Amino acid sequence: MGKGTKLIHSGSEIDQATGAVSTPIYQSVIFAQKDVDTPGQWEYTRSGNPTRAALEETIATLEGGKYGFAFASGMAAISAAFLLFSAGDHILVSRDVYGGTFRLAHRLLPRFGFDIDFVDTTDLNQVKSLIRPQTRAIFLETPSNPLIKITDFRAIAALAKEHGIITMTDNTFMTPYLQRPLETGIDIVIHSATKYLGGHSDCLAGLVITDNRELAQEIRFLQNGLGAVLGPQDCWLILRGIKTLKVRLEQQQTTAGLLAEWLQTRPEITEVYYPGLRTHVGRELHFSQAEGAGAMLSFRLQNDEQARLFCNRLRLPVIGSSLGAVESIVSIPAIMSHASLSEKMRQELNLNRSLVRLSVGLEDYEDLQADIIQALED
Repeated sequence: MGKGTKLIHSGSEIDQATGAVSTPIYQSVIFAQKDVDTPGQWEYTRSGNPTRAALEETIATLEGGKYGFAFASGMAAISAAFLLFSAGDHILVSRDVYGGTFRLAHRLLPRFGFDIDFVDTTDLNQVKSLIRPQTRAIFLETPSNPLIKITDFRAIAALAKEHGIITMTDNTFMTPYLQRPLETGIDIVIHSATKYLGGHSDCLAGLVITDNRELAQEIRFLQNGLGAVLGPQDCWLILRGIKTLKVRLEQQQTTAGLLAEWLQTRPEITEVYYPGLRTHVGRELHFSQAEGAGAMLSFRLQNDEQARLFCNRLRLPVIGSSLGAVESIVSIPAIMSHASLSEKMRQELNLNRSLVRLSVGLEDYEDLQADIIQALED
C-alpha cells in the first residue's frame, strides 16, 4: 500500500469485537476476568487498553517498526526513552534540540547520575570525538528545532552500531508520512503526537516506536511502571488525526514551500531556514532520508524588536509554542520553546530573539502572505 493509504488502512482500523470502523473508546479502567486463575488479554488500563493498543499498533506500522507505545505527552515519551539508561551512563544529545528535551537532559537527568554531553550531530567527527566506553546512547533531531539543521541518520546509526550505542530520534517535524528513521538504522523513534499526528491542538500525546524486541520489553516495563500512559479518549483523537495526516501535511508543505521562497525576497528578512530551499545547508542529505521538506520553517528579521513587532502584528497565525496544527502558529523560540537553554548555548547556536519559527497551517497561501506583508510593513 502507498503511505497515504496506510494512514487509513494500517491493520488496526476495524474493531475486531464489533466491526466498528471508528475504534471504540474503551473508557474503562478494569476489565472483568473469567476467574482468578485465567487472566484475560486486558486487565487494568495502565497496563493495556484496547483503544491504546489500536494506536500503538498503528504508529508501529506507519514507522515500519514492530512495537509502539503511547504516552501522556511528548515529554513523557522522551523521558521514558532516556530512562532506558542508568546512573553513570554517558549520553550524547544534539545541541540544536527542542527546549523541553534540553531541559530534561541538562537539568533533570544529571540529578540521577546521567552524564550528558551536547554535540553538533551534523558534524560526524565531533560525535566520534565525544564517544567513550560509557557512551550508551545518541539522541537526535533532524530537521532540528528550530534551526532546521540536518543530521545524517545512516552515518550516525552506523557509527553507533560500531560502538554498541543505541540511537534515538525525535521525528515530530517530519512524521512517518515523510520520514521513517527506523529504515535508516535508528533504534528508537519518538513523536510528540500532540503536533502533526493529532493535528488539531486538542490532545497532548507522545509515542515511542522500535523494531528491537529487547528495547520494546524495557519500554513496556517503563510505560507500565511510570504510569504516564495515554488515556483512551486521547488515543482515539490521535487515531482520528492520523487518518487525515496526508491531506493536511501535503497542503501545509506546499504552502510552506511557497512562503519560504517568497520570504527570501523580502528585504526585512535576513535568512530563511527550510529544507526545501536550494540554498539550505544539508538539503541533499535531507532528501536522501526524507520524502518531503515538511511545513516548519524559521527566518530572521533584522533585529529583536522587529521580530517582536512582527509576531504581535500577525492576525492569522496564533502566537504559541506548539506546532503542526491546522492553524498556523508563530513563535520566537529564544523566549518561548527554547527559553530553558542557557544564554551561552543560545549565543553559540545563534538562537537569538530575531529568529522567528513558523508552523504553517491550512490557511490559504494568499491570506498568509497578505498577513505577513502587513505585519512586516505596519
